[in-house]
Amino acid sequence: MDIPDDIFTEPDDVAPDTLANLGPLSRLAGIWEGHRGVDINPKADGPEQRAYYERIEMHPIDPQANGPQLFYGLRYHVHVNTPEEDIAFHDQVGYWLWEPATGLVLQTVAIPRGQVAIAAGHAAAGDMRLELKATRGTSEYGICSTTFLEQAFRTDSYTITVDFHDDGSWSYVSDTVLTVRGQSEPFLHRDRNHLVKVGEAGPNPLAEIVREQQKG
Repeated sequence: MDIPDDIFTEPDDVAPDTLANLGPLSRLAGIWEGHRGVDINPKADGPEQRAYYERIEMHPIDPQANGPQLFYGLRYHVHVNTPEEDIAFHDQVGYWLWEPATGLVLQTVAIPRGQVAIAAGHAAAGDMRLELKATRGTSEYGICSTTFLEQAFRTDSYTITVDFHDDGSWSYVSDTVLTVRGQSEPFLHRDRNHLVKVGEAGPNPLAEIVREQQKG
């Protein structure tokens, strides 16, 4: 990536309406539910397969600038349950971000077991697939974990592939490669599901402000 000499000046042509400027992320905006989830995770006596259902909320945030770098994005919350348990099976928050100038797509991941990650890829508006990856040990687009997870269930890489469908739904496959203590081979922890929209995303705060100003 070429870094400009001026790293402080923010762009002055920022569009206030995030929903209209999400590029390939526009199809993710909204509230989604999926009831066809399958999780394959490591256990002491071998891989375990679990069915799950989830709800994902993705709402637009105001445009974000790092000096001249500009992102449009969505704030998301994933909540996952299994049919046989009331307790949450998985919870996750973060952001999906798109940089129009370069096509950079980011997903930030934070889970309440003491782990965060930034996965990166590239896409253009209209693309029907997103592919992002994070790798342990890198200072860009990496993975950070607690001491316990690092020593017992070390995450070496995280990859997510999102496919958009003509009916407006989307599906994903996430692959997390783990080094599990006491096991000789890496373990591929895979999740997949198909999501349908159950609610629309509202406008970002700046877009609402501009809309009200235009009414006046």
